[in-house]
Amino acid sequence: MEIYFDGNKKVNALVNGFTVKTDQSPQGGGEGTAPEPFTLFLASLGTCAGIYVKSFCDQRQLPADDIRLFQSIEYDQFKRMIGKINLEIRVPASFPEKYHDALVSTASLCAVKKHLHPDIEFDVRVVA
Repeated sequence: MEIYFDGNKKVNALVNGFTVKTDQSPQGGGEGTAPEPFTLFLASLGTCAGIYVKSFCDQRQLPADDIRLFQSIEYDQFKRMIGKINLEIRVPASFPEKYHDALVSTASLCAVKKHLHPDIEFDVRVVA
């Protein structure tokens, strides 16, 4: 991975032939032309959980096109850090309920999540 600067507050990463672009918001002195690095970090958590959910569905020949994952954070004012990450797996009404708990377990296997500091609590649930 090669990290390089691209003017003003833009910092990019060259990863396996792909360029991952970042910028700071105008409030942070940037131009807001790309996500901030911390936003990409959070997106990596959601997309990692997403690929586990997608693979789970693919293995069982369950349609995944209408499944959406929604991620939000709760900020811990005392620690001045994220205290909790909430992940809702929204499935269509036709999705078999017998797989809801398995989806939660599957999403929780995310490799990015496993590498986080253990003080961050995760809340993963299915919403139909």
